[in-house]
Amino acid sequence: MREALKKRVLIVYYSFTQQTRILVRQFCRGLEGEGVEVAFERIKPLNPYEFPFKTDLRLVNVMIRTFFRGRKEVEPVSDRCFEAWDYIVLAGPTWSYHPSGPMLDFLDRYGASVLRGQKVIPFISCRSYWRLHHLSLRRVFKKLGAEPQAPIIFMHPTKEPYRFIGLLLKLRGKMIRRNWFRKHYEMYGHSKEQAMQAFDYGVKLGKSMLDS
Repeated sequence: MREALKKRVLIVYYSFTQQTRILVRQFCRGLEGEGVEVAFERIKPLNPYEFPFKTDLRLVNVMIRTFFRGRKEVEPVSDRCFEAWDYIVLAGPTWSYHPSGPMLDFLDRYGASVLRGQKVIPFISCRSYWRLHHLSLRRVFKKLGAEPQAPIIFMHPTKEPYRFIGLLLKLRGKMIRRNWFRKHYEMYGHSKEQAMQAFDYGVKLGKSMLDS
């Protein structure tokens, strides 16, 4: 009887530099610790982006395409995506103010059949500019008949302009090792404290689901 009533969450995610993946794994641990069943669906481009980018021109080209909401075709999703879930978490990075190209393609191809009638939580990893990303997702969710929930947002903790410079260096596979730069930019991406915060979000959601 308890098994039949078990709460279930599907996490659909795209992670290019693995920052989103790190956070959703911790989020998942928090959910599972509360007895929630969690399934992962990783969005995979048919032709993955190169990483790191070999030239500045190739990097700029991807950034421009994403700014204009260019799509990146993805592989078919698994059958479990079409099941009923208590929540679906749609996780991914902000690229040039928008969801990534693979995420946009997923929404085009599978959004209606996967998200319709489901409670969907946007889970956004970003440098800073996430509001347009979130707004565009809410519009898509409502158009598809999904139920948008409050977003979970994680911004890279390093201050500007160092986090932007650090992002460009990461994408090009480079790093400035001079002390003056390292003093302002200790690491790329999210902190350990944010990973623990993601875990706490999972615990909080899990408790609210079990209490409902």
